[in-house]
Amino acid sequence: MLTRMFLIAVLVAGGCLGQSEPAKAAGRPAAERKYFHLEFVVKELENNKIVNARAYSMTVAVGLERSSIRSGNKLAVPSSPRSTTPATQGNAQFSYIDVGTNIDCWSAEMIEGQLALSVTADISTAADASDGPAPTLRQVKWNSPVIVPLKKPTVIFSSDDPSSKRQMQLELTASPMN
Repeated sequence: MLTRMFLIAVLVAGGCLGQSEPAKAAGRPAAERKYFHLEFVVKELENNKIVNARAYSMTVAVGLERSSIRSGNKLAVPSSPRSTTPATQGNAQFSYIDVGTNIDCWSAEMIEGQLALSVTADISTAADASDGPAPTLRQVKWNSPVIVPLKKPTVIFSSDDPSSKRQMQLELTASPMN
């Protein structure tokens, strides 16, 4: 009987040891999870000077699912020409395109005192109407696992604008909350 109880205890303990860190974190009460405040800053630079900056923030927890930011507008684009006959004038139909900032984070974990996570960013804007009859959309998309030091602003993504001399950057500052 004692041997049987010992074997059961060993099997249960072995199952617990086999859990990955995210699985253990997800099963922990909220008070025991590690939470981080993420501050993202989207910067637009020209000649190494910031000409525009927008800030976004969210909270992530080690071992939990995706965290997301959605900020923007819907841009109306005519999908059929306006009728010029008096009976149907003003009946144009529109399609709507999302423009703005979308940021997703997942798979957060601590590695040697730094925060590692996967980040996807999609930033789109409509150009001035003076560019032509239909709006021109400018879009930057990034997707990568990153690792950042805590409490230190770090540029995690950067790319040139192909239609100007500007550059777009995404900066991340991660701070522990507990």
